Amino acid sequence: MSNNSHTTTVNVSGMTCGHCVSSVTEELTELKGVENVAVILNTGGISEVTITSTLTLDPAEISEAVAEAGYLVVANNA
Repeated sequence: MSNNSHTTTVNVSGMTCGHCVSSVTEELTELKGVENVAVILNTGGISEVTITSTLTLDPAEISEAVAEAGYLVVANNA
């Protein structure tokens, strides 16, 4: 990873298995600048997805990529 990495964390609903994680990871890694995608899978609710990139990512692009995989980015109520 580069020294100028940006980290973005989003909450995603609907993921229930490893295939779900793979689908979301695949779509997000296609975004320009993405170096790594890490998922903490919560099969009973909201999963946490952390994206490391060389560029600042547009939240709309992240949401679109997650939607392309068949899932939904949800608001963080923390």
